[in-house]
Amino acid sequence: MLKNQFGMLHLSTGDLLRDAAKNGTGLGKLAVTYMNKGELVPNKVMLGIIDSYLRVHADDSILFDGFPRTEEQAAQLEKMLNGYPVKVLALTVPDESVINRLSSRRVCEGCGKLYNVTLGGIPEDGCTDCGGKIYQRKDDMPETIANRLSVYHQQTEPVMEFYENRNMLLEVDGEGSLQAVSDRIMEALA
Repeated sequence: MLKNQFGMLHLSTGDLLRDAAKNGTGLGKLAVTYMNKGELVPNKVMLGIIDSYLRVHADDSILFDGFPRTEEQAAQLEKMLNGYPVKVLALTVPDESVINRLSSRRVCEGCGKLYNVTLGGIPEDGCTDCGGKIYQRKDDMPETIANRLSVYHQQTEPVMEFYENRNMLLEVDGEGSLQAVSDRIMEALA
């Protein structure tokens, strides 16, 4: 929604890492060992990926999704952006809801289309777009999600304070319907 509303590029570090893993690159092989355990990929790796992406897209507005996740990443990103105006949107959701949402998620191995067991069900004959097999990613298993949440609370929550101290943080309640959350996001960005 934000990408379309504001004409931004969508940069999902998770997607970048999964693509690297799928392509079997050295970075991908390294990243998957961390991702499958629900741990953060080391800062040096992530910052290198981000720096390369920013060099290619220097004149574009970018919507970062899942980055930065540590204070060091936030500080390094601030240096890379060199004064570019930033707003940080934090969707707040209780841990139980996060576990329920993510463990219900399924993905097509062919085209990457997302499905949700509780919201729309899973087609029995494969992906509705490409016919590919639909599966649950290892990082969407309940045990992995619980570990991801633990890592989040220890390493990522301090990033919110980093941006709050710079008057860049916009916290939005992430519970409710897509429309309700979208409305709250647009109000916060107004």
